[in-house]
Amino acid sequence: MTTAVGTGKTVKMEILRQDTEGGQTRWEKFEVPYRPGMNVISALMAIQQNPVTADGQKTTPVTWDMNCLEEVCGACSMVINGRPRQSCSTLIDQLEQPVRLEPMKTFPVVRDLQVDRSRMFNALKKVKAWVPIDGSYDLGEGPRMPERKRQWAYELSKCMTCGVCMEACPNVSEKASFIGPAPLSQVRLFNTHPTGAMIKDERLNAIMGDGGLANCGNSQNCVAACPKGIPLTTSIAALNRATTVQMFRNFFGSDHMVD
Repeated sequence: MTTAVGTGKTVKMEILRQDTEGGQTRWEKFEVPYRPGMNVISALMAIQQNPVTADGQKTTPVTWDMNCLEEVCGACSMVINGRPRQSCSTLIDQLEQPVRLEPMKTFPVVRDLQVDRSRMFNALKKVKAWVPIDGSYDLGEGPRMPERKRQWAYELSKCMTCGVCMEACPNVSEKASFIGPAPLSQVRLFNTHPTGAMIKDERLNAIMGDGGLANCGNSQNCVAACPKGIPLTTSIAALNRATTVQMFRNFFGSDHMVD
């Protein structure tokens, strides 16, 4: 068990609080003891253990989502000093104080920093972001992918549905129907898979309608914000070509796969 190092320094934080979904918001200020190497979540944990504001008023513990603490699950996304990012991998030493924490505005706020990312998961259902395999019996080894294709497909598979790219995108909002860059990139990933390509046309048709590819404004904020460095804009460019081909296939009724 490790013990806190008594440095005498504190971390000043300002957190946007909201008690209920659709409720009133308020800013609360906190000061927590500083420890070398601490991240934003460790500062939030300190507030959770002693929920007292900087002016000595008792308050409720701050609510937020977290799971893996290793920038893998994507659950702890929030807006930190005006920038959407993962709170587990954001170090206090790299931030200006006071550290300002807000929930992502793209998604409905459940409470405090906790948001409901259902719109993103529903978008993944819409584009069928999975490899379709019927039956529970052993199908044996699947088809092999060329190594060069597998390597760049692996980069797309790093998506952890954290929602940071959707928060950074100016075309994704509560009133807009755009599904966002993350689901679009997953269309490219699963259309590349030899088995996933069996329903390639269904995925492409799903993004050719309202809220799909045409709603992308090409601001490129998504690729700049992605914590995994996924080439989201490259995927969107590739999908522009693929949907154009699909449009002709739909018009002429071709039964043949066009690569």
